[in-house]
Amino acid sequence: MNVKFKQMATAAAVMGLSTAAQAQSSVTMYGIIDYGINYVNNTQVGQAGAPNGRTSGHQWFNNSSILQGNRLGFRGIEDMGGGYSALFVLENGFDIGTGRFQQGGDLFGRQAYVGVATPYGKVTLGRQYDEMVDYLGPISAAAYNGAYADHPSDLDNVGNDFRINNAVKFTSFKYAGFAFSALFGFGNNASSFATSSVKSFGASYSYGQFTVALAYLNANSPNQSFWGNNATSSTTGNNLGTVSGVTSNPIIAGFASARTLETYGAAGTYVIGPVTSGFMYTKTRFEDLNSPTAGTLSLTNPLGYTGSASFDNYSVFSTWYITPSLYVSGAYDYLTGGSVNGKPDARYHTFNATVTYFLSKRTSLYFNANYQRALGIDSTGRQAVASMVAVAPSNTGKQVVARVGIRHLF
Repeated sequence: MNVKFKQMATAAAVMGLSTAAQAQSSVTMYGIIDYGINYVNNTQVGQAGAPNGRTSGHQWFNNSSILQGNRLGFRGIEDMGGGYSALFVLENGFDIGTGRFQQGGDLFGRQAYVGVATPYGKVTLGRQYDEMVDYLGPISAAAYNGAYADHPSDLDNVGNDFRINNAVKFTSFKYAGFAFSALFGFGNNASSFATSSVKSFGASYSYGQFTVALAYLNANSPNQSFWGNNATSSTTGNNLGTVSGVTSNPIIAGFASARTLETYGAAGTYVIGPVTSGFMYTKTRFEDLNSPTAGTLSLTNPLGYTGSASFDNYSVFSTWYITPSLYVSGAYDYLTGGSVNGKPDARYHTFNATVTYFLSKRTSLYFNANYQRALGIDSTGRQAVASMVAVAPSNTGKQVVARVGIRHLF
């Protein structure tokens, strides 16, 4: 009887501890579904015998993740006492039109990390966002106008097209309006600690209605460590896209052989009543082109570029909440650069306008209109063509994209 009583008491104690742990812990499921219909007035269509092997066509198509990226996420936290807690995030990106994974086929391609929160900040380990995303992204034009308002080719990653694998990150809590963080992504290369490593840091300060932010990112061997770190990426080919025939990412695909990618920027926003306005400047450099660490050079550098190429990006936007359930937003972006080995710069003017109406706190309808004008010579060595994120490049220097979409948060 005594033995049986002790067993029952022990079981009760374990159940009590389990109940207490559950009371101090939580797991939350969350997500975003964004889908819409698009019209593009000019896209490249392959045609044998045509100049550059392509001609022009217009296009109607559906796609996901424009106003915001589709995601299904799980966020967990366990209170360990004394101001400390364990935490994790697993976040999947998906295309609702086909049900396929985004982010190159990764199951949790958006984010996947575990860590500890302390009284001073969080330390997290796994696949994570860099500081260009964390600090400049939330106060960019794309935060209100969607992916078509990303800086062309998202060359500075403010639009969050790329993540960092095997990363260790410290994120401070906010102190009197000031916050900062730093990240290091291990390359996991046996012969060299630096090869395929990524580092970034950022900071922001908010006072009243004013916010300013700074961020920096440096990726070693970016064709693998940054642009090519997904399940379907190539270890030898060009992970930025094709540079001949029907091109993809013609703005920067010719620079995939860089040994180092370096980008940094500053941004600020100011709120006056229902109007939020902002500005941003970023600098992006593709350094030491023709690096053998990039992969097969005939694919990553078919034009034989050497040296470095750089871009400057300037953007402004303004958003007006006409009512709590209706806002309009407009943006202008100017990108210039890419001169190398006697090739002149290319220049891109991008205009965006968006009207968003909230049917409820979680569901909104939106209309989005966009125009880009390209000039000069792009990274493929040809006359620059218009090329917006998430849209096939134009066959000319001009492109118009219109979209009607719906977004639901849960």
